Amino acid sequence: MNRSKYSTLTMLIVFVFIGLTGFSQESMLCQGHHWTEDEANVMIKKFAGEWDDLASWEKRADIIRKGIITGMQLDKMPKSQGNFKEKITKTREFDGYIVENIVIQSFPGFYITGNIYRPSEQKGRSAAILCPHGHWDNGRMRPDMQYRCAVLARMGAIVFAYDMIGYGDSRQVEHRVPYALLLQTYNSKRILDYLLSRPDVDSERIGITGASGGGTQTFVLTAIDDRIKVSVPAVMVSAHFFGGCICESGMPIHKSASHQTNNVEIAALCAPRPLLLLSNGGDWTRNTRQIEYPYIKSVYALYNAEHKVENVHFPAERHDYGYTKRAPAYNFFAHHLKLNAGRVTFDPTADESFVTILPENQLRVFDEDNPMPDDALKGIDAVIKYLDLE
Repeated sequence: MNRSKYSTLTMLIVFVFIGLTGFSQESMLCQGHHWTEDEANVMIKKFAGEWDDLASWEKRADIIRKGIITGMQLDKMPKSQGNFKEKITKTREFDGYIVENIVIQSFPGFYITGNIYRPSEQKGRSAAILCPHGHWDNGRMRPDMQYRCAVLARMGAIVFAYDMIGYGDSRQVEHRVPYALLLQTYNSKRILDYLLSRPDVDSERIGITGASGGGTQTFVLTAIDDRIKVSVPAVMVSAHFFGGCICESGMPIHKSASHQTNNVEIAALCAPRPLLLLSNGGDWTRNTRQIEYPYIKSVYALYNAEHKVENVHFPAERHDYGYTKRAPAYNFFAHHLKLNAGRVTFDPTADESFVTILPENQLRVFDEDNPMPDDALKGIDAVIKYLDLE
């Protein structure tokens, strides 16, 4: 994936957004490679000087969390409610797991599309895991997403893989639009609401994992919603890189008139809940061992929870959620969500060969027999008008 090809369009959209919302040209936005690696190293030390014990960190954490919520205007969205209008359009059973195509309502006229992967054999309540995807072609339908979701399902989790706006079946608005960050975060919260409403889900065993843009969705939701109990953001937590798409950094969640933060501190808001950082040598997470992980671990130390944060780094690898990164995630979730790893062969590491990779057309929610609902809002203007965000 080449994020740079989107930079000009993204900045144009952002400047329009700034004009519409009244932000000054001296924007509060922190985007892309906002700092150099050297600058980020200095800034992370400055952040560390803002707190020296648990009380002072939690005071800073509250400021950061409030900055995320108000910066993306999440506080202006409809209050979470039931009325999901859940519809399963197709169900298939494979070797130890079931795949369902699903659509639920985010808010009236706006729909979330995706797939549920669940264990074939289920006794009692199961763990549940949200699986957002990144800016790769085919999104949730990619083989790496299918492997991840199927393995976790066979291990006993109910997994919800869902579309970013503008991807897959989610075509009501384009992806790179103002309020993309808001809409995707709200969608994630609604998926969490939905999973917790299911009688077969254990509310104390909820996880989330995604890579790249899905990694951003992972640590942002974890930061603002403590119903997430285990978090695994892959190849995205960086001290100097703030996300290259408007859906990650197109709203001012890192900076206000009274504070400055970065994605490292946002990821640290997971503490003391279990957190696994997956990083590599070929992207903006190349310094995780030296910069990002030590800072986050120092936050966990305040809670005496250093054993709940881990980093697995792949210096010879690049930007993906490939097998070598998925395998540590399986073990991490198995341990912290009490999954049944015995349902998957580990010899010596996870065997994914049982997974059936489905073609895109079998994973789609909307087709001739199951069209998009008649009340679906069309276009970002219609969505903004309904939400009364202007």
